[in-house]
Amino acid sequence: MAFEAMAFELVAGHPALDLVNTLDWRFRDGGAEELLKTYADLLRFTEQAKLLTPQQTRALRRSAGEGTLERCRELREALADAFYGRGPSPASRSTLERYFQAARARQRLNWKQSPRLEWTWPGHPVDPDLPLWALAMSASHLMTSEAVHRVLACCNPECRWLFLDTSKNHTRRWCDMKLCGNRMKARRFKAQRRR
Repeated sequence: MAFEAMAFELVAGHPALDLVNTLDWRFRDGGAEELLKTYADLLRFTEQAKLLTPQQTRALRRSAGEGTLERCRELREALADAFYGRGPSPASRSTLERYFQAARARQRLNWKQSPRLEWTWPGHPVDPDLPLWALAMSASHLMTSEAVHRVLACCNPECRWLFLDTSKNHTRRWCDMKLCGNRMKARRFKAQRRR
């Protein structure tokens, strides 16, 4: 029986934030857990995030993408620096700008219906870096939009996954109520009962 790879927990509300969350438990004393261990993991992630089609993913499976995986991790860490800090460091700014510009340079305008244009990725040959370019474009769209002001980190101090607060009153505190919200509420309840 074939091993079924686990699905990623995409709870952030935006692929760029879900990318940052692929370094799980980033702030845990016991160390972080890398969720993007292989190029195949990266392909699964970008397909699940709807940045790649199943057809693109199938075509890319035959690619050697270890360099792409490392560059995606570099993009991820520059994004983390931007969102967790008080803005990105000069090195992270340079990394983000380099990937954002490179991704835009690889896109082509395609006529969908006259006179509508759409940015697309060239289809053939399939570039192993396509997941990187798709993630970089997604991140650049977020960082140049008003939505960037609604990016928050989970209130669980060990988790701190990023998410886009789209709640009505902008009061969301947890990456996901089932993941961290219930855990933190249970901890508070136990602490109150001990008093």
